[in-house]
Amino acid sequence: MRRPILTVFYQFDPWSNSLGGIQTIIRSFVKYAPDTFEIRLVGTQVEERIQPGQWQERELAGRKIQFMPLFTQPKENRKSLIPDSVRYTAGLLRQCLASDFMHFHRLEPTLATRNWVGDKTLFIHNDIQQQVQSSDRKGSILWQYLPAAYFAIERQVVSQFTEILSCNTASATFYKQRYPACADRVRYLRNTVDDDVFFPLSPGEREHARQEFARSQKLDSKTRFVLFAGRLHPQKDPLLLVRAIAALDDPTTHLLIAGEGDLADAIRSEIAQLELDDRVTLLGALPQSEMAKLQRLVSVFVLSSAYEGLPVTVLEALASGTPVVTTRCGETPNLLDRQSGVVCDDRTAAGLAAAIQQVLASPPDFPSQACVDCAEPYRARTVVKSICDGMMQRWNQQQPPA
Repeated sequence: MRRPILTVFYQFDPWSNSLGGIQTIIRSFVKYAPDTFEIRLVGTQVEERIQPGQWQERELAGRKIQFMPLFTQPKENRKSLIPDSVRYTAGLLRQCLASDFMHFHRLEPTLATRNWVGDKTLFIHNDIQQQVQSSDRKGSILWQYLPAAYFAIERQVVSQFTEILSCNTASATFYKQRYPACADRVRYLRNTVDDDVFFPLSPGEREHARQEFARSQKLDSKTRFVLFAGRLHPQKDPLLLVRAIAALDDPTTHLLIAGEGDLADAIRSEIAQLELDDRVTLLGALPQSEMAKLQRLVSVFVLSSAYEGLPVTVLEALASGTPVVTTRCGETPNLLDRQSGVVCDDRTAAGLAAAIQQVLASPPDFPSQACVDCAEPYRARTVVKSICDGMMQRWNQQQPPA
């Protein structure tokens, strides 16, 4: 029997330092999917390595896959006149890339696939209702200006999916209520964390790593680090976190910002205006291995977002034994307990500063093992296996009897 083909569709270059939980989830899926599947990935490329629209065998996460870029985009995580999602969808309109299984991580490309035959899964990575209907449109996504158009498109394409998997319980409930005919295909799915990469150090090793990193940054060896990791985008609201560090007014606390995006210049201006040059460091986009090192040595990871699904960076922090401070958004507040983090209901600089200080002031109240235990159900190998087991069950049911 031939191996079933799984094709993953998303607008990124898997070999770049592309930021975002979706990219990380796709890489983990490729790594942990059983060899019973032949995997293909339709993405983009940062450099012109392959002729767009052509397949090439590449290695990703230690596994050979077939890769096709639809176009070249030198700068990821930056806005352009024509949104990448539009360019990507247009590229699919000129192709027929149907396969046995197809995974989609954005809605727009599925406009091109309605007539493709195969088992299709849509992954929902945000609280869609909150994201599209948010009244704060500063730097917003296009669909926040046209929510009726978004839901009109959604109604046209939603029936094609065998499964609709959401990492956010509110979003899963929303889909079940909005599309009752598809309700039995919608379910909550945990996001994933690769515990081969993100794992805790012993207390002594963690302290040594923190001191070594402080010295490498020419900072006092007693410096405690707060970490932000993600796109520099209004959704993530890193500016709020910068202002919280100013409100914290603690020279021994240093903010590390790992990421790139449209707000980079605004963040630099805010740092200068608040005179925080010696208390905030912009690290840019980092490879996963470097992010894992940071997650193991910082004192707290902070999520300052306006809306979310369940950020992979939160799971990476917890798996590394690092407590999390979060605004009340997405699934993270439902995940944390009193020993693994703090939920900040006052979404202001002062409120976020107070929540960060709560963790910094009493590390024994947030033990490493409690954080690791929170992340345990989200281990990538476990979650990916459950998805693939369901796919193989459907595949076997479709095969003619021997």
